[in-house]
Amino acid sequence: MVIRFWGTRGSIPVPGKDTTVYGGNTTCLELTLESGRTVIIDAGTGIRALGEKFMKENKAEDIYLLITHIHWDHIVGFPFFSPIYEHSIRIYLDGNNNCLKGLQYIFDNKIVDGFFPITFENLKAKITYLAKLPKGALELDNTVIDSIPLHHPQGGLAFRFREGDKTLVFMTDNELTDEGWEGRSFKEYADFCKDADILIHDSQYTPEEIDQHKGWGHSDYKRAFELACSAGVKKLILFHHDPSRTDPEVKEIERLCNGLAEEKKSGIIVNAAKENSEIVL
Repeated sequence: MVIRFWGTRGSIPVPGKDTTVYGGNTTCLELTLESGRTVIIDAGTGIRALGEKFMKENKAEDIYLLITHIHWDHIVGFPFFSPIYEHSIRIYLDGNNNCLKGLQYIFDNKIVDGFFPITFENLKAKITYLAKLPKGALELDNTVIDSIPLHHPQGGLAFRFREGDKTLVFMTDNELTDEGWEGRSFKEYADFCKDADILIHDSQYTPEEIDQHKGWGHSDYKRAFELACSAGVKKLILFHHDPSRTDPEVKEIERLCNGLAEEKKSGIIVNAAKENSEIVL
């Protein structure tokens, strides 16, 4: 499995000189499975460049698009994803219960005259909503994808990918607390992440900031590390960087979190997610 980051930022895109290292686009990941199949997670602004890559490669293929939740920073790039305007493309949609409705509402939610010059019905790609992940596993070739509810306002899903003896967990927009909602306790998340090779987790805030943002649905890097440690994760990737965070500040958070790993003698490798970077698992 190859993991490529097309968007690593949370809340709002922040292009500019202060975000050239870790990126300014909002959430979008591309997974290339061992079979060669493409899976995309979320349709933040990072999906626009991913779509351009697809068109340059002249790929006429099935694309699986998994949506964690429908907050705007995770779906706003969808109208600019070039493959949706191609008849030869088939997009299989899954994830959050409201993901199809969320993508449709970007174009027109019937409250005003509309938000985009093209309607959802005029898209040329064939888009099929599978609705498997809210109820169970989704199997793609030799990869099994499971989900768990996020502790986030209006809900959402985290995903676990198992391919052979390798496991990846993607868990963004998730508030780790000792008093999590039913089905979303710290222990349940640790069980879901158990022995994962890579955990990509929301770490939008610092421990000093988290008290001011309780109930916002995000975690601080220390809590994300505690989850990785409890679950026996090998590698933790800090994700969903706060829009106010500059490259040097993200790097400092990475350094501090690695310090926690060294102090605990956990052996966990900690990296901050970088736009356009790749990981081979």
